[in-house]
Amino acid sequence: MDQLTVIGGGFAGLVAAISAAEAGARVRLYESHRTLGGRGRTADGPYRTNEGPHAFYKNGPHWAWLNQRDLVGPLARVPALDMTRLRLHSGGRLRSVPPLASLRLARRPLADAPVDRTFLDWASSLIGERDARATANSLAVALFHHDIGSLSAAFVHERLQRVLSFPPEAQFPRGGWQSVIDRMAARAQRLGVRIETGARLTELPADGGPVVVATSLAAARTLLGDSSLTWESGRTVLLDLGLRTRRGDAWAVSDLDEPAWIERFTAQDRTLAPAGETLLQAQLPIGPDQAKAVGIERAERLLDLGFRGWRERVTWRREAVATGRTGAVDLPGTTWRDRPAIARGNGVYLAGDQVAAPGVLAEVSFNSAIEAVSLAIRDTGRAAAAKSALDLDRA
Repeated sequence: MDQLTVIGGGFAGLVAAISAAEAGARVRLYESHRTLGGRGRTADGPYRTNEGPHAFYKNGPHWAWLNQRDLVGPLARVPALDMTRLRLHSGGRLRSVPPLASLRLARRPLADAPVDRTFLDWASSLIGERDARATANSLAVALFHHDIGSLSAAFVHERLQRVLSFPPEAQFPRGGWQSVIDRMAARAQRLGVRIETGARLTELPADGGPVVVATSLAAARTLLGDSSLTWESGRTVLLDLGLRTRRGDAWAVSDLDEPAWIERFTAQDRTLAPAGETLLQAQLPIGPDQAKAVGIERAERLLDLGFRGWRERVTWRREAVATGRTGAVDLPGTTWRDRPAIARGNGVYLAGDQVAAPGVLAEVSFNSAIEAVSLAIRDTGRAAAAKSALDLDRA
């Protein structure tokens, strides 16, 4: 493959650009934003926030790939003392011990969870409806969906096992996810990738060569004029807060009554906020017709329980809604194989966290990017072989 174009400079786009350049291709990468990173960007300034938790699951495929290229960098881990400060909300009170039924369910083999039943239906048959609902709601941190129990049992159960693994899989890049993005961008440039930021394309490049579209499905749908590029995702209210530090604050609060997660990110990485301050983020999945205020109200009720006096300690606040930007979720009867295919024909390939590739969260972006480049190389080789055969026949 002589040349490849990547549209989108987030995690998937950079993985595609690096892997293609390593295979010997000349690579151009276009990013519409002024900076690279997509949803992996970390905000500038004294409060280093991400759009979501942005943790690595170290048993995922991207972990080894990034480590082999020295792209992970320093990691931050939650201190053991802080991990004991995980609080679970149920019935207006906080508890410190997860439901034993959830732990028992997580130990069941993945093969036990059916694709074509809802998680709530399947789990209720094993541990009862009350514990099944609590277990589903506790997975807000990995699914960002307002009704987790309605999703495929197989899909949810895999994420339950990953979240409740021991020792914990989650690892946090020190300084925020942007530190990883910056190292990836530097490697891409050393490999000769030509990167153009502030370049919003409204049509595919006309000079030929395969193209990897590593954007959101909504942006790809517009660029390619393909209305079939849709898939179920979540809608989540994000509330970021800077607080003056107080001893005794929870490390994280997980809501077992409704999907919600609040995490104190400075517990593992003090560099994310000014000295003497705490940076936390609340993630509140809301329904497609619910207002942002619904999520904010729920977040503030949980903050009252886990972070005493937080209102008087606020030094900075930011609110946002992430719509269709929290990764793919699979409804009963569907799997990742049913999502929009990577190969779109005519030398166009998709990459991102809502396309047909396995994995959890960023792992889907990684797997789809690697597959997109592999298919581009294969298809280009086949086309070249066919052309050579035709030229020989004509000769």
